[in-house]
Amino acid sequence: MVLSDDIYGEFEVDKVLEELILSKPVQRLKGVHQGGASYLVNEKWNVTRFDHSIGVMLLIRKLGGSVEEQIAGLLHDVSHTAFSHVVDFVFDNLVEDYHEKIYSSVIKGSEIPIILTKYEYNYKDILFNDSKWTLLEQSAPELCADKVDYTLRDMFKYGQISIEEVQDFLSNLIVIDGKMYLQNNEITEWFVKTYYKEVIDFFMDPLNIYGNDILAKTLKISLAKKLISLDDFLGEDEKVIYKIRSSKDNEVQGLLNQLHQNVHVIENRTHYDLHRKNKIRLIDPSIFCRNELVKASILSEKVRSMGNVANEKSIRGMYVKIISN
Repeated sequence: MVLSDDIYGEFEVDKVLEELILSKPVQRLKGVHQGGASYLVNEKWNVTRFDHSIGVMLLIRKLGGSVEEQIAGLLHDVSHTAFSHVVDFVFDNLVEDYHEKIYSSVIKGSEIPIILTKYEYNYKDILFNDSKWTLLEQSAPELCADKVDYTLRDMFKYGQISIEEVQDFLSNLIVIDGKMYLQNNEITEWFVKTYYKEVIDFFMDPLNIYGNDILAKTLKISLAKKLISLDDFLGEDEKVIYKIRSSKDNEVQGLLNQLHQNVHVIENRTHYDLHRKNKIRLIDPSIFCRNELVKASILSEKVRSMGNVANEKSIRGMYVKIISN
């Protein structure tokens, strides 16, 4: 199988990865939007978990990661439910890790262990101990393939950055002891700025906040009324919406009708209709400088300032005034 990606280019992948990509759990991610309700209120906000999972796998490969780490990257989001993190809002899960809690059961209940055994891989060794995959995951505030891909992918797809900027950034990535770092202060400042465009400006866009809030209410009420079940969340976005609409329940129909392309909302901290805080996401990558690793915030006032502003906005949350829905 040859994959062509808008960001990383063209790659031929191993047979085990090909079979995993074609498996039902991974193919399901084509119907799971990364931004939750975002695509319902802005049709251009349509990156899927499949796009991101392929991207993470390819970035790991590009940086020299093993086939095993590529497998872990491809499958790291396979347990994300329909509408991604909106389900965390349904369950008031502030840590936003519901998909991690069900990861083991989703893997074990799928054909993934059989596929990996066929190619003589132990699925438990690869998938249930991600601490060994240091390209794939790093705790904040460091870089990792997961953070880098969703930032680059969303911001490129939504017109916030150019492919030339993306390629310049990727060319400055280096790997030391299995972890990714940058070598250039200016490039690091660019990525930090881009990351906050993603997790602050996009994630906390009033329209995104509104859409996810309305959808979370819809799903919560639908669960309470038994119009849907927890098992439905392991399907695709549109299948869940279809099941809710088919119920003909007036309350949830009314909520769903408030999710459309012509919603108009603004930020207004004084006169607002809803207020929501997201998980705080900050970044302060280490830079390989003069043969040592130094935090970007030590070298750059811009990084320090951007981090302070992002932290303040995250703590404050977004106050949304509905103009028209």
